[in-house]
Amino acid sequence: MRMEKEEIQALIRQAFQARTFAYTPYSHFRVGAALLARNGKVYTGCNIENAGYTPTNCAERTALFKAVSEGERHFTAIAIVGSMEGEVNRLVTGPCGVCRQALYEFTGPDLTVIMARTEEDYIVTTLGALLPYGFGPANLEADDSQSPT
Repeated sequence: MRMEKEEIQALIRQAFQARTFAYTPYSHFRVGAALLARNGKVYTGCNIENAGYTPTNCAERTALFKAVSEGERHFTAIAIVGSMEGEVNRLVTGPCGVCRQALYEFTGPDLTVIMARTEEDYIVTTLGALLPYGFGPANLEADDSQSPT
């Protein structure tokens, strides 16, 4: 999906706003995400840590799960920002492997992924570039053309 600079920056702003709600008492690394649905609605999320570590949830999945739980299934872009608490972003923050897989379930490789340090300093790529040869619903469809002979 081709996005105008103003659209990208608006999504980044929403990710920064979502990051303010992050619950990170252990890592102190705060992440915000803004997920754009095909209908134009934006779902935001922040990372939420847990003392048990495994139940911790990333910002990207928080946004995705909010959207899906409200009936949304089609997405075009996601903006992600992250940094240590009280610090300016030094690097872009990309989605972890679990988030890439969760997003792939609903978007396939075409999701636009915006990883931003600031509204002016960001990388735009696709989920397919971040997760080549991703495993999705199509992999579970019967395809007799690939049967061994």
